[in-house]
Amino acid sequence: YAAVAVQSPNFFGVIEDMDNASKIIHAADALFVACFSEPMAFGLIKNPGKAGADIVCGEGQSFGIPVSFGGPGLGMFGCTQKLVRNIPGRLVGETVDLDGKKGYVLTLATREQHIRREKATSNICSNQGICTLTAAMYMAALGGTGLRKVSKLNYDKAEYLKKGLARAGGKICFSSPSYNEFVVEFDGDFSAVQNRLLEKKIVAGLNLGKYYHGFENRYLFCVTETAAKEVLDIVIREVRNG
Repeated sequence: YAAVAVQSPNFFGVIEDMDNASKIIHAADALFVACFSEPMAFGLIKNPGKAGADIVCGEGQSFGIPVSFGGPGLGMFGCTQKLVRNIPGRLVGETVDLDGKKGYVLTLATREQHIRREKATSNICSNQGICTLTAAMYMAALGGTGLRKVSKLNYDKAEYLKKGLARAGGKICFSSPSYNEFVVEFDGDFSAVQNRLLEKKIVAGLNLGKYYHGFENRYLFCVTETAAKEVLDIVIREVRNG
């Protein structure tokens, strides 16, 4: 197979037009792989399956798993029924036991996954097992409507800071809708403002000039549900003061 991977929200936090991407990719007879680093976004935006993705994969760290200096994390993976037998891992299926009670079993799993780790097509170690359990408990605690509520809280707080920075003199770089992250351009040197905020234990913006030519005065901001409004107001005030 040929395949094209599209991330949404992307590195800049911009929500991509996944419906259009799906049409273009499938018209070329390729598989559409939808990628994500923030699954919380799908509490608000259309999920990849409804957009026509053949394969979905991404990071599930935001489902109750601490940052822990970069790991361990939680890989999330899914695909269409047509491709399910190509999954190189543990597929959990639903069944019933002898008493008629609902149960879950590993389906289509090879023997090597249990007895020959070095020859298996996949291996899940205990660290990732703990992360999976943590995420499952987090989702269960959220309940049927909790994911949408937390997702909306993320969006609202990010929009609050975005609009506040725009009023304080920053220029929002992308007009498309965004989630959690957004890019702001400032006139002149922004490092002095960053240093003042760092003294208050607030990390304000990632300088994109380190990664992209021509982005020297552009900064990537991230806001999640854990950010207090008081902290966002401090950032806006410091930016306004210059």
